[in-house]
Amino acid sequence: MMRKVVKYVILDILRNKIILGYTAILFLISFSIFSLEDNTAKGLLSLLNLELFIIPLVSIIFSTIYIYNSTEFIELLVSQPLKRKSIWMSLFSGLSVSLILAFCIGSGIPVLYFEPNLTGFVMILIGCFLSVIFVSIALLATVITRDKAKGIGMSIFLWLYFAIIFDGLVLFLLFQFADYPLETPMMIISTFNPIDLSRIVILLRLDVSALMGYTGAVFKNFFGTTKGWITSLSILFLWIVIPLILSLRIFKKKDL
Repeated sequence: MMRKVVKYVILDILRNKIILGYTAILFLISFSIFSLEDNTAKGLLSLLNLELFIIPLVSIIFSTIYIYNSTEFIELLVSQPLKRKSIWMSLFSGLSVSLILAFCIGSGIPVLYFEPNLTGFVMILIGCFLSVIFVSIALLATVITRDKAKGIGMSIFLWLYFAIIFDGLVLFLLFQFADYPLETPMMIISTFNPIDLSRIVILLRLDVSALMGYTGAVFKNFFGTTKGWITSLSILFLWIVIPLILSLRIFKKKDL
């Protein structure tokens, strides 16, 4: 039954005009950026800055709206002899697979065409991680409140926090404590934002850590190693698991 629900959600989402538009826009932007740049590394850097905004935004907002619009469908599933865990995981799986497919077609194909190497693969992997992370965060936002407007507002705020506000707070701390060695604390702080962590992982793969000065050297000494790479992926995985577990616990007890 879970497979049927996942299949239904995937097919329903892939027919959605927003997802089709998202895929087409990503494809056009990706090809345009690589075509305009004379160096593929520069193209990846330009694409990275764009994707770190677009992927989280579309993933969290679309997932939030989709869950609220599927309220009657979810209530119908709950009335059936199905475990709530299976229902919630089916919705999560369907949304995640759909958004990963949209990203891989829209951006993955151009990246592999112009940059068919490990760096290109890492770029795609990080894009997939971000898609799923913000689906997980969206599920948590939707299950906290019944009010659609509040849920969408919460999702927009969370995106703004991770994409813009967090960096502003970090810059404020850097200015306030400019006389202190903050490289190691900054490395720890970056793990509290999946967008920042994703940016660091890809920038180190592009070997532009020299542009980041001494901080870049510190980041490279850790995140540039195999241990750092595994740690980064593990933290990104936790960003998927923790919000998902929290939302699942609330959904199990929630009175629909």
